[in-house]
Amino acid sequence: MKSTALLTALAAAALLAGCANNGPAVRTEPTYQEAASSQFLASSRDAVAKLTAGFDLSAIGNGPVLVATVVNVNDLSRSAPLGRTLSEQYASHMAATGFNVKEIKLRGDVFVREGAGELLLSREIKDIARSHNASLVLVGTYSAAANYTYVSLKLVRTEDSRIVRGYDYALPNDRDVQRLLTVQR
Repeated sequence: MKSTALLTALAAAALLAGCANNGPAVRTEPTYQEAASSQFLASSRDAVAKLTAGFDLSAIGNGPVLVATVVNVNDLSRSAPLGRTLSEQYASHMAATGFNVKEIKLRGDVFVREGAGELLLSREIKDIARSHNASLVLVGTYSAAANYTYVSLKLVRTEDSRIVRGYDYALPNDRDVQRLLTVQR
């Protein structure tokens, strides 16, 4: 009888211990250290570094570089927060490496569309670049697939729309990228 009671007590304790381990998961918040070493930021820096590696800044003269919003390859008139965020990061990284990057959001005469940012399509490059005396424009597209979002960047010479540099890379469709791909309606 004592052994039956002991076995019942042990079984109950094991059952309770199992339930305690299956409780709700405790969410841990990201830290500032983790944010500082973000792979998302590192991939943007790396993309700009590879796009501009060995680029002769003196070859473009004094004209600034404009950075267009990275747009959805399936609809060049739209961008998600991902495209706008990438464009901001590219502009910052290019400026940090010595490029004369002109902030065009501050000007009212640029094609700024609600929810899309600065959209520069190939047929618009010359006119906008001329009004800003720009030598180059950084344009890009993204394309979301099942596991990755593919990003294509191009440095385009404004005088003849010639692509002088290009670089392609992929972002994993993690939780952050998926959220940035969501277009607010």
